[in-house]
Amino acid sequence: MLPATSFAQDAFLEEIIVTASARAQAIEDIPYNISAVQGSDIEQQNIVDATDLMRTIPGISVVDRGQRNAGVVNSMVIRGINVDNGANGDIGLSAVPTVASYVDQTPLFANFLLKDIDRVEVLRGPQGTLYGSGALGGTVRYLMNKPSTEGFDASVAGTGSMTEGSDGQNYSADGMINLPLGDTVALRVSVGTVQNAGVIDYVNLYELADGRPVVAADDGSCKSAKDSSLSATEVAFNGSCYTEEKDADSVSIDYAHAALRFEPSDNFNLQLSLRTQRDEVDARRSTTSGTDYNGNAYGDYESGSTMLEGSERDVQLASLDMEWEMGFATLTSNTSSYTHEGNGWRDNTSLWVTGNDWFDSLYPGNPRPVAYVNAGYDEEALVQEFRLVSNADDSVVDWVAGVYYMDQDKSTTNTSYLLGLNEYSEACTTLGAACIADGAWWLGAPLSEIDFLYDRKETFTDLAVYGELTWHLSDVLRVTGGLRWFDNELTNSTAMDFPLFEGVVVPYEDFPAQEEDGVLSKLNASWDMSENIMLYATFSQGFRRGGANAVPASGFFAELNPETVMFYKADRVDNYELGIKGTTDRLRYSADIYYVDWKDPQLNTATTWWGFFIATNGESAKTQGVEAEVTYAITDNLNLNAGYAFTSAELTADLISPQSGAVLSEDGHRLPSTAEHVVTLSLDHHHELSNGLSLNSRIAGYYQSDSINSVQDTSIQETFDGFSLWNGSVALQAEKWTLSLYARNIFNEAGVTGSYPSAYMSTDTNVFENYYGNNQRNYLATPRTLGLSAKYYFR
Repeated sequence: MLPATSFAQDAFLEEIIVTASARAQAIEDIPYNISAVQGSDIEQQNIVDATDLMRTIPGISVVDRGQRNAGVVNSMVIRGINVDNGANGDIGLSAVPTVASYVDQTPLFANFLLKDIDRVEVLRGPQGTLYGSGALGGTVRYLMNKPSTEGFDASVAGTGSMTEGSDGQNYSADGMINLPLGDTVALRVSVGTVQNAGVIDYVNLYELADGRPVVAADDGSCKSAKDSSLSATEVAFNGSCYTEEKDADSVSIDYAHAALRFEPSDNFNLQLSLRTQRDEVDARRSTTSGTDYNGNAYGDYESGSTMLEGSERDVQLASLDMEWEMGFATLTSNTSSYTHEGNGWRDNTSLWVTGNDWFDSLYPGNPRPVAYVNAGYDEEALVQEFRLVSNADDSVVDWVAGVYYMDQDKSTTNTSYLLGLNEYSEACTTLGAACIADGAWWLGAPLSEIDFLYDRKETFTDLAVYGELTWHLSDVLRVTGGLRWFDNELTNSTAMDFPLFEGVVVPYEDFPAQEEDGVLSKLNASWDMSENIMLYATFSQGFRRGGANAVPASGFFAELNPETVMFYKADRVDNYELGIKGTTDRLRYSADIYYVDWKDPQLNTATTWWGFFIATNGESAKTQGVEAEVTYAITDNLNLNAGYAFTSAELTADLISPQSGAVLSEDGHRLPSTAEHVVTLSLDHHHELSNGLSLNSRIAGYYQSDSINSVQDTSIQETFDGFSLWNGSVALQAEKWTLSLYARNIFNEAGVTGSYPSAYMSTDTNVFENYYGNNQRNYLATPRTLGLSAKYYFR
């Protein structure tokens, strides 16, 4: 590429327009730290997943747990504002994320595929005044392409690729049509599918029949425990057969997006949008380190789990956006409704049969232990927002005012199964004394394969009034102040059951409603040091709602000191930031230093005795750092993008268990899932060929230094090495088509950012239980993938 490059003096950068401040502005005119990625750049890089996209933006850390967990937990961390561990991700967590995410105007984390998208905006630092609860570390906005009345447009696209470690192929197919229905109405529809082959080989899977581990019969065969040819002795005392499945973690995603836009006049428009996506994932993309029960080391893409841990989810979003130009201001109304539901299976057997040996204590003698959990979630909400934005460009005062309301219902369930327990119990009932001698003390008790049920239902309402006002003190000096008043309420009703034995039930208990109100503020000053350089200073606040935990205070499930964890408080951050931005025809840059004071940080954790999912509060933490980003047009056809972030994040007081009073972490402990150093780099080259063809090439790199798995010094603690990921692509483009060859993770780095360590979920050594699994797992980045994509345009 480079020998053909002409180092012309007229190279320039294209202007980037963003709407993060509720009005369209050039990105260099926004007086705080914001990054934007255009949809065309996302497509050119063959990025379809938010995790891959965030690794192109400096200052953002991501816990990459693969597609199985990507729709359950928002894994983005901005400016180190995080105390949750890298093992979380299987359940609907109590505390909401510290990074707010929006799909157009709807506050929703749904991990939609990045298809037919206009741009993504990333706002670093708390954004409480405009974006409300949860925007402690920042806000990410996914803005979709809108229907256009200007002309017909359509395209079809497809990709095929292969991933290291897999014997299968990945493919995707997409179609889009923009159809004007007259001068004032247009329809835009996009549909597609992603089908990715698995990478991970599960080498110690239970062989199943009727959904339960089979019995290794005395004659050497493997039979269902219900097989009448098996004796009661075989069912009661024989182990299971094991098998394996290659490339088990396959992914299937289908999506559709439709939008109808009506523009009857220059002063009014409305748009109705519908979006849906369905994900099915057959197993985790995680590997097991160490050795199996025979001392054999696991391979690079092998898991020792005894059960596949698949997931599925559905998400639907409907929105109606209306906009009126009223002369002095623009009034917008955004009405949206969404449903997001799914479930994931989790193999807990290692946790049951190792360390505490719970399984052997409660169900001694069972030769085929399985603790398999179905974790479900169901969320739906109605959101209404009205916003009025001043229009006058030459006014001394600019302002934004709005009203926001959300009504959300949320359900989180966990159902734990001990598969095969019924057949084992029936065999032991037949044998009697033999099983009692083997330790089956519970003979004769009415049993069920479901050993635990948990159902948490929450309602959340949030009413807020907000505004920002910018006073232009002069042509070069501005001051912005912002306020947000909020009033929210959370209710929690939770039921638990232990149906292995009759009568051990905790019915739905209505916990007292949690009501919170308050005011968030923002103060910003910016100064145009010259025509192309701006200095700014910002103080901003962020807030995250508190809530009630489902902790029984009496009965069979009574917890240790339950009153200490019955509720968790809201947490807040105060952010102080100084920055500089500048631009020329060929250069755009920004840099800032910041300090964040975090009070009462919320930690998703578990209770001391029973391990119920709860959120609790620490006392305080802080993060501070430096962020820098630069784009430079080296020539008229070669662009450089580079970014760097340094983040120091730590507790500023001991983290203490409210139940036991034990010190979980000491003052100064590093916060998890955040690298101190993150570097991003890319080179983009454009070269005109003959016959109307062009060649577009890109090389991009991401580096992060080491990170830790947990803020607590427990069995779940681990340190991850730093790593770098490199991607490249070459695209041949004509007027009607594009053909692209791409490579992701060229050097095949593991890129581990979260795990269940060996001390927590490792190999059992109790041969009597006949359990040979190992559910230690490391979540790794997608291995090296080589692919070819093609797109055809109908214009």
